[in-house]
Amino acid sequence: MTEHIDKHRILHLMEHWIEHNESHLKSFNEWSRKIGEAGYEEVAAKILEAAGKMEECNQKLQQAKDSI
Repeated sequence: MTEHIDKHRILHLMEHWIEHNESHLKSFNEWSRKIGEAGYEEVAAKILEAAGKMEECNQKLQQAKDSI
């Protein structure tokens, strides 16, 4: 049986993914600060890099959503 995929479902998925990623971004930023303050600056920097990639991901998801 083929799954039904329509515009509404795609928009719902993208909104969910963007919201989910935003939650992770908040956590990444908070923990990066705490980890850096604990003396693990290199680890904190890598977490911030990951946060930047998550932001890029959300930009692409938003662009995809906008193109529907």
